[in-house]
Amino acid sequence: MLRVRPQEVNEAIRPVFDDRDKAAAIDKGRLLARGLPAAPGAAVGKAVFDADRAVEWARANEKVILVRPETSPEDVAGMYAAEGIVTARGGRTSHAAVVAVGMGKACVVGASEIVVDEHRRVFEVGGRIVREGDWISVDGGTGEVLLDSIKTVEGELGDEVTELLTWADRYRKEGLGVRANADTPLDAQRAREFGAEGIGLVRTEHMFFAPDRIPIVREMIMAADQATRRIALEKLRPFQRDDFIGIFRAMDGLPVTVRLLDPPLHEFLPNHKEYKELIETRSRLEALGINPEEQARLEAIIANVEKLREANPMLGHRGCRLGITHPEIYGMQVRAIMEAACTVAEQGVHAEPEIMIPLTGTVGEMKETFQQTKRVADGVIAETGVAVKYLIGTMIEVPRAALIAAQIAEFAEFFSFGTNDLTQLTYGYSRDDVAKFLPKYLDMGLVPHDPFSVLDQEGVGEMVKIGIERGRSRRPNLKIGICGEHGGEASSVEFCHRVKMTYVSCSPYLIPGARLAAAQARIKERQVGGSGDYRV
Repeated sequence: MLRVRPQEVNEAIRPVFDDRDKAAAIDKGRLLARGLPAAPGAAVGKAVFDADRAVEWARANEKVILVRPETSPEDVAGMYAAEGIVTARGGRTSHAAVVAVGMGKACVVGASEIVVDEHRRVFEVGGRIVREGDWISVDGGTGEVLLDSIKTVEGELGDEVTELLTWADRYRKEGLGVRANADTPLDAQRAREFGAEGIGLVRTEHMFFAPDRIPIVREMIMAADQATRRIALEKLRPFQRDDFIGIFRAMDGLPVTVRLLDPPLHEFLPNHKEYKELIETRSRLEALGINPEEQARLEAIIANVEKLREANPMLGHRGCRLGITHPEIYGMQVRAIMEAACTVAEQGVHAEPEIMIPLTGTVGEMKETFQQTKRVADGVIAETGVAVKYLIGTMIEVPRAALIAAQIAEFAEFFSFGTNDLTQLTYGYSRDDVAKFLPKYLDMGLVPHDPFSVLDQEGVGEMVKIGIERGRSRRPNLKIGICGEHGGEASSVEFCHRVKMTYVSCSPYLIPGARLAAAQARIKERQVGGSGDYRV
């Protein structure tokens, strides 16, 4: 069991480049750029520079690679359509990286040598110009972007790997559970096929970006008062409920942790490019003196974009802060979760919802959101007459929450460590901008690893240990997991075993490796008599 690296198991199920063909391409000078390897795998396709074009070409059976300066939530449809993703900016927990990992798409981020010109539909690197429609190849395991098409070799979860993982599950039986980060019924089904024992993170905001939903989301954001906002939320509720019904069915009998809305509202409004187009359109209409209704609509959108703009949105009006100032948003989501759970329960499906409040940092925030959530959940159970057990917990991602974990555990029935934000807030590194200096830090040995890829056990890990110890001092049987991107990395999984977490949660495509890593941690612990003095 100790002779196989968990990374090798994950690589076995991903497509990779043919070694000789890739080496030949590099010898011929086709290597364009190197960035951060954000999501492993090999992808080949024609370069496209916006999400709409990616979707359009994919529908015409063209293989495409989405190349962006950086991605935003509105690029998600194009990311799904693409074979792989490349961004010029961003780190390993940037939007592109996190979404690509969940999708199982090869992704390279922070390829700073690439200069993307969206207007001309080209990117330039080292004097070379790559135009839209040119073939490029992306190696998400090494961070390399190459010109032209390189042969790939498909991966699969073969019989030998399946048997190895069966042994792994036997060894880790009394150790860590392994769950999945999954946002759709399809993701949930794939996770179960890879051996997930539940879902540790459903990111509900990812459900908002489908073309039939984003207009309703914007209607909700731009509502002038709570009553108008509730009308828009009622339009969204059936979509969310149907998504949860599909996820609960796919995970029948297994727990599903659903995180309520986390990002700030401005992310759902027009991006910079669209905003610029809005201003230009408004100016043209004003100059022509026609269509006052359209002018008024554009004015409302522009005013809301300006109103929601924040100097540092990652530290701003998001997470539980949004749920407290606009309780109707979380109220709609909790109702949709519980209506879905009650619906499938009536059909014989065993649903185990765990509702997670993001970004809590004070006891008051936890108490308020716990009470709000419980009131709505119990109301749905009373209305339907269907008994469904549920838990209400929180995501520990603010250092202060780890320090006051004992008080927070008075109301939180489980913890899940969101180590992406916890790393960002502990180091003071912006996870979207870290690629500007991190490669230099790594070269100079100032940090041993990218802390967004490999859990920093001395600093961030100490916060996790404190949070676990203090949380369980108040609630001894507290269920505790991790749902940051570290949940699928071998040394981080071993750390989670050592500090006695209940489970790790990771992308579906990282589950096989996490199962093996958890087994190895258990075996090594037994070999040293449980002293804890071991490393992967």
